[in-house]
Amino acid sequence: MFATLSGRMAGLATLLALAAIGGAWFSELGLGYVPCKLCLLQRWPYYIALPPAMALMVWGRNMPPRAAALVAGLLALAFLVSIGLGIYHAGVEWKLWAGPADCGGRLTTEAPSLDDFRKSLNTARVVLCDEAPLRVLGLSFAGWNAVVSALVTGLYAAAARGFSLRSA
Repeated sequence: MFATLSGRMAGLATLLALAAIGGAWFSELGLGYVPCKLCLLQRWPYYIALPPAMALMVWGRNMPPRAAALVAGLLALAFLVSIGLGIYHAGVEWKLWAGPADCGGRLTTEAPSLDDFRKSLNTARVVLCDEAPLRVLGLSFAGWNAVVSALVTGLYAAAARGFSLRSA
C-alpha cells in the first residue's frame, strides 16, 4: 500500500483522521471539554470512514487499483461531509447563522436517583452549540475539524486519482 505515492497519501490521510478523532476524544475525556450535539455529529464521518480507511491501509496493496481508487474516492466524499459539518458548526459559533433549536447539549453530571437528579440541576452545566469553549489561532474545535477534514479530503482525492491512473 505505501509503496506507491497514492498509497502513501491514503495512509497519511488515515493517520491524520485518526489523530483528529483521537484529539476529539482526548479533549473530551482527558481535558474535560464536553461536546455539544454538533460536536458529536461531526464525529460521524470519522466513525463511518475510518474502518474502510484502515482496511485500505492493510489490504490496499493487494486490491485492484480500481477498487482502491473507489475506496479512496468514497473516503474523500465522507470527509467532504465532515468539512461541511465543521463549517456549519463554526458558523453557528460565530453567530453567522442559527444552529439547531435543540442544541443545548447534555448534562455533565449523572444522577442515579430522582433526588440526586434534582440536586444536580443546581450544578449541571449545559453545553451550547453556539459557544466555542476554546479557540486556537482563532479557530474553534469545529473550525479545526473543517481544516483537517479538508486536508484529509484532498489526500484521499489525490490518492483516488493516482490509483485510477495506475489502473489505466
